[in-house]
Amino acid sequence: MYLPAAGSPADSGGTRPGVAMRRPRAMTQIDSSPSLLRLAGLPYFLIAFIARLPFAMMVVGVLTIVVSARDSLSLGGLTSAAVGIGTALIGPFLGAAADRYGQRPVLVAAAVLNAAMLAAFAAVVYSPLDQGFVLLAAFAIGATAPQVSPMSRSRLVTIIDERMPQPRRARTTSATMSYESAADETVFVFGPFLVGALASLIAPWAPMVMASALTLLFVGAFALHPTARHVSASRAADGTAPSAVSELFRPTLLVVVLGILGVGLFFGAMLTALTSFMADRGVAEQAGLLYGVMGIGSAILALGVAWLPPRFTLHMRWLVFGGILLAGSVLVITASDVTTMTVALAILGIGIGPTLVTLYSLGAARSPLGRSATVMTMLGAGVVVGQAAAAAITGELAEGSGTGAALIMPLIAAAIVVATGIANRLMTPARR
Repeated sequence: MYLPAAGSPADSGGTRPGVAMRRPRAMTQIDSSPSLLRLAGLPYFLIAFIARLPFAMMVVGVLTIVVSARDSLSLGGLTSAAVGIGTALIGPFLGAAADRYGQRPVLVAAAVLNAAMLAAFAAVVYSPLDQGFVLLAAFAIGATAPQVSPMSRSRLVTIIDERMPQPRRARTTSATMSYESAADETVFVFGPFLVGALASLIAPWAPMVMASALTLLFVGAFALHPTARHVSASRAADGTAPSAVSELFRPTLLVVVLGILGVGLFFGAMLTALTSFMADRGVAEQAGLLYGVMGIGSAILALGVAWLPPRFTLHMRWLVFGGILLAGSVLVITASDVTTMTVALAILGIGIGPTLVTLYSLGAARSPLGRSATVMTMLGAGVVVGQAAAAAITGELAEGSGTGAALIMPLIAAAIVVATGIANRLMTPARR
């Protein structure tokens, strides 16, 4: 946005009669520069959205097919965790490879391998092979999972930084992170629903086959889209980055990773505790529907972050929306009926979406030159690791100590988000 200088005709309220006001060159250049939608193209956003679906279907799909075929909830939980561990361990290396060699070869290889592993997993589960092979196949699914969300964020941020004028970059980046987070929220609400529908209408193996087909088609299309050719100008001719690997471990970046790990912990703890809460009332299958109250609200509020004033800084947003998350978590502990829990989830939706957008925006701003894909996959891995760890811990608490103990876990996760927000503010020098 162009703001006229004090004393200019636009500032004084008009122009003299008969004198045409000249349009400042800077304003003309900014106004005439293409939008991100035009730079990337509408088909890109449609392809990138659908390409996220297989990832959202993987964990729930694996759990569904294992429980059905092997009749073991314990093994189902372990296989879901194995998927998350595979993604968390290998995902950042895929991001680093994309930074080094470009996204296209990395994504094409991941799409082919992951589609094959999803189909193979269904065969392994229904075979007489030992459960060790089931866990190994689940790990392979997570390890080969195409990192569409982090790659999309990295691709768009690179385009913004290198093909848009400086005055428009901050707001465009904020709007982009808002959209990306809202897209993730929407997919992770719709993905489990699609798994349930396919498993109920066709067979428990159907979600895995569908995820395999979507991966091959849409992740392949995402990899081959023209924007995948766009390589950061900060890269040298041999693909090396000007920034050292050690810059990925700066405290100001690591605190963002820890903050988003807290968000992942919250996701895993809240869904598992909510399932236990609804199971106590004999309607465990409705936990996903109630969880959607938070997911939908979170997606809507995430989109709204782009319209927040710049004076409401990223540091303050982290603290304010993290505080709302903490307040909602306190209400969760006191919830004694479904109505109160629904209200608590609605409040949580106000906090979680904007917090996620803020953390990704800070991660983008603090990415070392030429390593944006690496940073984005680090943040994505933080969410996955937190989600898997919290789901396992909260499940054990629910089974061993009851729902009351499980409902404390979302509060602990929210406290981690707020604590890292305070640490971020203390280590960031104040600016005028």
